[in-house]
Amino acid sequence: MNSIGRQYVSSLKKSDIKRFYNYLADERRLQIGTIESVHTVLHQILQLAVDDELIASNPADSAVKELMRARNIDHRKPTVLTTVQQNLLMQFVSESPIYSRWMPIISVLLGTGMRVGELTGLRWCDVDFQKREIDINHALVYYNRSGQHCTFGINDTKTPASKRVIPMTDSVKDAFLKERAYQAENGLFCQMDVDGYSDFIFLNRFGYPLQQNVLNKAFQRIIRDCNDQEFLKSNAPAVLLPHFSCHSLRHTFATNLARNPNISVKVAQYLLGHADVTTTLNIYSHCTEEMMENARNALDSSKFMHE
Repeated sequence: MNSIGRQYVSSLKKSDIKRFYNYLADERRLQIGTIESVHTVLHQILQLAVDDELIASNPADSAVKELMRARNIDHRKPTVLTTVQQNLLMQFVSESPIYSRWMPIISVLLGTGMRVGELTGLRWCDVDFQKREIDINHALVYYNRSGQHCTFGINDTKTPASKRVIPMTDSVKDAFLKERAYQAENGLFCQMDVDGYSDFIFLNRFGYPLQQNVLNKAFQRIIRDCNDQEFLKSNAPAVLLPHFSCHSLRHTFATNLARNPNISVKVAQYLLGHADVTTTLNIYSHCTEEMMENARNALDSSKFMHE
């Protein structure tokens, strides 16, 4: 309220947003990760003002990136699950009587690389089992609409390139079918209409769409219990799950694409919905220790290394 809270939306400029973020960093001493969380909410709210033609452009665009550049802050390296960690995660969840309910969502996230809002906003009509395609054309957001309570809303995709039709792999198709069978068996169906959108695929036990924080909290419980189980087997487990979030699984999907020599960067760019191929190259296709070890082995065995 003492910074930008009393300003009219139409009067907000990028300099106001940057000043606010600097205040959070310098006066409130918030970490960059917390400021990024604030930015995520603020940017979505201002984007609604753009969509309603109250303002011409979003003044929060690139504000965090400019803050980090000005302070010479490197973006944090994202968590990427190795192949063995992915296998451990899938095995634990599939065999767990408590967490097997989350198996379809994890399978779809790891098999498509969708953003979490794209996943939670997905409807049955967006999934074509005959063509084996998934139409990504919007995102579900959860925000403070009235100043008093939070509610769901439908946003356009992050960029025009984010609107895409992606292939449905066997594992993803099986995940959707298992989710549909579970809902039919338990009499679960969507109870909410959001801005004219309904029939969402992934629901909570009350029939409402899932929120990102609910997913991330579930993942933290899975990490805790999976690792506890591994420590019961051995005092020094060979593999443990790292801290990860919904977005980490998107990074993992992108890295899996980078591991595959048959998938070009342009194809990866399309599948991930990036407007600029440099985003695919510079942000998502991170080399993991596993990939570096493979590279070392390949170099050691190559002919020129022994000449």
